[in-house]
Amino acid sequence: MTEAKPARQGGYAKRPEAAGFIAEMVREHGFSERQLRQLFGQVRHEPQVIEAITRPVVEPPKWFEYRAQFLTEARILGGLAYWKRNQSVLERTENQWGVPAEIVVAIIGVETFYGRNTGRYRVIDALATLAFDYPRRAEFFRKELAQFLLLTREQRISPLMPEGSYAGAMGLPQFMPSSYRRYGVDFNGDGKVDIWRDGPDVIGSVAHFLVEHGWAAGEPALVPVQVQGEAVAAELDRGLSSRRALRAWQELGVSVEDAGLVASDPMGMLLMLEQDGGEEFRFALQNFQVLMRYNRSRLYAAAVWDLAQALRAGRDER
Repeated sequence: MTEAKPARQGGYAKRPEAAGFIAEMVREHGFSERQLRQLFGQVRHEPQVIEAITRPVVEPPKWFEYRAQFLTEARILGGLAYWKRNQSVLERTENQWGVPAEIVVAIIGVETFYGRNTGRYRVIDALATLAFDYPRRAEFFRKELAQFLLLTREQRISPLMPEGSYAGAMGLPQFMPSSYRRYGVDFNGDGKVDIWRDGPDVIGSVAHFLVEHGWAAGEPALVPVQVQGEAVAAELDRGLSSRRALRAWQELGVSVEDAGLVASDPMGMLLMLEQDGGEEFRFALQNFQVLMRYNRSRLYAAAVWDLAQALRAGRDER
C-alpha cells in the first residue's frame, strides 16, 4: 500500500446517489454520517475507470497467444524467486489445506506478476465511480463499495489509502472487497490481513479461496487427452463442454493415457485450446472449475495450470 494520492477538485459528498448510500451505511452498519460525508468529499470521479470498463471488446486471443503472455522466462524465474522467499509459508499452506505451492505462486504470478502490477487507482475512487456513474453494473459495485468501507474499518486503515485495479481489485491476489473480507487470512497472526505486503497473508488468502471453492487435494486440474472423430465438436461451447463422466467421454472418442484416472471414472469437462495451426484437448477436472471461480476465463485457468507446472518443473531441477 502506498500513501494516499492528492484528490482532485470536486467530490461525491453532495451527489444524491452517494447521500443515499451514506444513509444506508449509517443505518445498517453504524457508520458516522459526518465522517462518511467528510470521506466522500475527498472521493473523486475517475474518468479513466469508466473508459477502461467500457473499452470495446476485441476478439479474444487464441490460447497460444494468451499462454505466451504468461509462460515467459521472466515470469517463471520470478515465480521461482517468490517461491524461494516464501518457501516455509508455502509448505505450511500446502500441509494445512492441500493446495500445492506452485498453484498459489502461479495465481499470484498471473494476477500481478508477483506484486509488480497491483493497480494504480485509489480503490475508493474506482468503486465510487462505478457505483454512482456506471449504471450497467451500479448494483454490484455499490455492494463492493459497502464491503470496502467495512473492510477498512475492520482492518483499521484509511479508506483513502488502498490502491488497486480500475475495478477495485486489491493486492497481490487482486481480491475484490467482498472476497477480501470472506477469504482473507491473517496467516502470520499479527491481527491484520495484509494482501499487499505480507507474504503469509497473501499466500494463505489465495489458498483459502481455493479450498473454500472446493479444491481437491492431490488431484490435477487438467489432463491431456486425444480426440478421434467429430462427435465431441457438438459438445463444446466456446471451447468448453458441460460435465460428464470420463467413461461417457471415451464413448465419444476421447482417450486418456492415465490408467488410474480411467479407473476412477471422474466427472469432468472437455477443454479445447487453440494452438497455432491446430487444436489441443484436455480433460478438465474439479480443480479446473475451482480455478475458474478465481477468474471465469477458461484461458486464465489453463494459463495458471501451465505456469504452475512450469514452476514445479523449474523447482525440481534446482
